[in-house]
Amino acid sequence: MQKGSLANFSWGVLGGLVGGLVLILLWGSGQLSFLGLPTNSNLALDNTPTSTNGATNGSLGGTSIEDVVAKVSPAVVSIVSQSQVQGFFGGTYEQKSSGTGFMIKSNGLIVTNRHVAAADAKYTVTVSSGKTYDATVVARDTFNDLAILKVSASGLPIVTLGDSSKIRVGQQVIAIGNALGEYQNTVTTGIISGIGRAIMAGGGSGGSEQIDNVIQTDAAINPGNSGGPLVNLTGEVIGINTAIDIQGQSIGFAIPINDVRSSIESVAAGGKISRPMLGLRYITLTPEIAAANNMSIKQGALVMRGSTVTELAVTPGGPADKAGIKENDIITMLDGKKIDDNTTIPSVLKSHKPGDVIKVKLWRSGRTMGVSVTLGELK
Repeated sequence: MQKGSLANFSWGVLGGLVGGLVLILLWGSGQLSFLGLPTNSNLALDNTPTSTNGATNGSLGGTSIEDVVAKVSPAVVSIVSQSQVQGFFGGTYEQKSSGTGFMIKSNGLIVTNRHVAAADAKYTVTVSSGKTYDATVVARDTFNDLAILKVSASGLPIVTLGDSSKIRVGQQVIAIGNALGEYQNTVTTGIISGIGRAIMAGGGSGGSEQIDNVIQTDAAINPGNSGGPLVNLTGEVIGINTAIDIQGQSIGFAIPINDVRSSIESVAAGGKISRPMLGLRYITLTPEIAAANNMSIKQGALVMRGSTVTELAVTPGGPADKAGIKENDIITMLDGKKIDDNTTIPSVLKSHKPGDVIKVKLWRSGRTMGVSVTLGELK
């Protein structure tokens, strides 16, 4: 298929990406990390909002930080997941991970990141009063790293969703989250440093995925803050904290709330999130990866299996399999759009729905070919 071998790739697989999220290598000077990290400690509940920037009685642009925090923090929750993990020498052990979420319905509907609630696990939610609830995952939006959880409760405080299309670079913001998995409702302040960013974010498994159109902020964000709200000075949620640059300082990223608003509203109304899928695993090629592996094709999506025997390149009986796509194929165009590090497969699929038929251009064994794929539904 190519001139060189891919055997020396250093890569990992993020579970659950068969449906179409990108598996990419963290090439380049910056490396990003999702914010939810494993922790074995109990939550130290600190129900008094604090500011790690020292602005305990100050204001931003004439608006009281205390007023904004008092309005939002009661609706911010801590999320702990417990799962059984296969040990290296056999047997299993319990692994705990922590993240943050925020209440959007008083009957217990919670927004967080998909990577906080990506696995089959037991989820426990702790609200600002210190009370805990068992939670279930009711929906996941893989394209936007969104998950929605539900607890059995009523009369809970909720946030107000803002309009992220109105944000401006330099605008002051507040981040609230479960810092380091231990300090609930930690408050930090900063500004919006950039908008419309595209990042490659990786979790503890070594895998990674590209997330487009994110907000960059210098508000201090720490591990455990995944799924927490990024708030404007009127107390409206404008973003969901999701990643940090582990090689930089004061570089955090949040998903704009408008990007997930339709998914949130659909689930809140009793519906579901429906996303299309191809049914394959892949990495996005770059000129650097191609050159390092002596490949003649410089850009596209290389269809390849995961790190275990069960993580197949193409899902048997799935849309890609039915269309004849095979392991080691390189997808160069999808729906008439060239696939590269700027236009990814997820970005193309976002404009489609399950059942749509799209054309795929492939490079296989030195020749170009085209197939049509009927998109499936991501479960």
